[in-house]
Amino acid sequence: MATLKEILTRRPVAATIRLTVPAGGARPAPPVGPALGQYRLNLMAFCKDFNARTQKYKPDTPMAVTITAFKDNTFEFTVKSPSVTWYLKKAAGIESGSGRPGHVVASTLTLKHIYDIAKVKQSDPYCQYMPLESICKSIIGTANSMGIKVVKELD
Repeated sequence: MATLKEILTRRPVAATIRLTVPAGGARPAPPVGPALGQYRLNLMAFCKDFNARTQKYKPDTPMAVTITAFKDNTFEFTVKSPSVTWYLKKAAGIESGSGRPGHVVASTLTLKHIYDIAKVKQSDPYCQYMPLESICKSIIGTANSMGIKVVKELD
């Protein structure tokens, strides 16, 4: 429960903006510019901060970012690691999943690949308290729905 002081000092939120921006590639051009510009947010401050936070990732890695814009033209943002599907496609070396999952196998991955992806996803804010086994099961489910077969080891 929030205290009265917290409620009174809370800044009113103007909007919550969700974008997918390439790592280290935030520029004032679309899609970032128009999305932040309409709320009169400081574009250059966002771009510099975002690019600094995502410099450890390879360029052009799609990063999900949630920006909370406040009515006093300030903002906060959280960056999530790339999606599980993006990691699965990279690991499998495919452009897209199977058109008929369950019937046509697009590729095959080992449990080691799944474990490596789970280790990366564990650093996400919404996964940090989940057991690694649960994250792995979720990733295997996503792989199955994409037509990627998960095996113990490759033959």
